[in-house]
Amino acid sequence: MSFQKSIFLLTSFILLTLSGCSSGDAPTNTANTNAANANAARTNAAANNTNNPLATTKKAQEETVNKAETIAPVVAAYCDAMRKKDDAALRKLYARASLQKFEADMKAENEKSLAEYLSTEPVGNLCEVRNEQVVGDKALAEIRTETYPNGIKYNFVKEDGAWKLTHESPEFQSVRQSSGNSN
Repeated sequence: MSFQKSIFLLTSFILLTLSGCSSGDAPTNTANTNAANANAARTNAAANNTNNPLATTKKAQEETVNKAETIAPVVAAYCDAMRKKDDAALRKLYARASLQKFEADMKAENEKSLAEYLSTEPVGNLCEVRNEQVVGDKALAEIRTETYPNGIKYNFVKEDGAWKLTHESPEFQSVRQSSGNSN
């Protein structure tokens, strides 16, 4: 009886081995297999990154809704003043509250020039504004510079009948708030 079991097991093993081997009739397409594996890996990586708090995500560029006709002159003057490093012109363009904040920070850093203090965000050749939203004496518009080629939204206020830049950005505010909440 053990001889019959041995023959049965040996025959079963041989049949299983042969059934697992390819007969050579159907060619395998490794390129499709590799592409499918690569797509699956990207999908898994993307799924894993959505759960990873340290993963970076690229902000999708928004569609241009308008050319910011109200705010455009202020941004153009800002870019010109930054290129010329013109402190007097910059002081005319910023809101009082923003200037007070800058002056306090400049004093702490022993910086004398507003243009030099702000030069950590160089303007360069790219200087555009779009997608303004004006509500009363406040506005929000997206500014694109070489530092922020995809654009960053800034708040503007109307003071003494003229539109002024602020140092406030809702995008920076959300980063500050989330970093403050993590401590």
